[in-house]
Amino acid sequence: MRLLFIGDIVGRAGRAAVVEHLPRLRDMWKLDFVVVNVENAAGGFGITESIADEVLQAGADCMTLGNHAWDQKEALVFIERQPRLLRPVNFPPGTPGRGANVFEARNGANVLVMNVMGRIFMDPLDDPFAAVERELSACPIGVGCDAAVIDIHAETTSEKYAMGHFVDGRATLVVGTHTHAPTADHHVLQHGTGYLSDAGMTGDFDSVIGMDKDEPLRRFTRKISGGRFEPANGPATLCGVAVDVNDATGLAKQIAPVRIGGRLSKAMPDFW
Repeated sequence: MRLLFIGDIVGRAGRAAVVEHLPRLRDMWKLDFVVVNVENAAGGFGITESIADEVLQAGADCMTLGNHAWDQKEALVFIERQPRLLRPVNFPPGTPGRGANVFEARNGANVLVMNVMGRIFMDPLDDPFAAVERELSACPIGVGCDAAVIDIHAETTSEKYAMGHFVDGRATLVVGTHTHAPTADHHVLQHGTGYLSDAGMTGDFDSVIGMDKDEPLRRFTRKISGGRFEPANGPATLCGVAVDVNDATGLAKQIAPVRIGGRLSKAMPDFW
């Protein structure tokens, strides 16, 4: 199975990059399954139903969220009727939506996708490790699904690495989101789980983590707010990670970064 994960879409520039590149990548790489993090897609904060539909039409099979899940209040409503949009699984019981779901890939495989939020320097949600254990135990690779993808939306690399080792051999991919800076530590862990600390953002890197530079600089240098943060709207880089999956085991054979367009150096998998 050929799997692509795309990092946090930020604003209109990030959405344009996905609409431009994803249909071509699906055809060129013959992708079986695509996950996109969309928690910053609507003006940098949250997701709307129309934007979710746009991302799905571009070729996403599933979308994940994070700490900005409810910034657009309509998400509290439409997430209930959109099974392909996942919020963090460790939100308290009774939170709208779902944090994990099984989807059918284009090759017929069943893929478990899970969105979980870290707790270090983040909102203190329920234990992410216990939540992930619960979902993996209920739907293990080889029994309930053919592959499993975990988007850990977290601030620290230590928490992300701990999650990777916690599920090593039981998940296809553990990929970090939230910090918007792509990391260079992509590798397959000892027992076969693909790992990357942060997929990076899909947005304009002539910015402060996707936001127009003026307001963040004003707040850092003068400690005065001059208004709300606005996404930068220059040419965006699509950032993510590609995984070549062993169909017999559901684990990762190879993993490679993806960077296309914008200001960052280009990176493409060489195994497809």
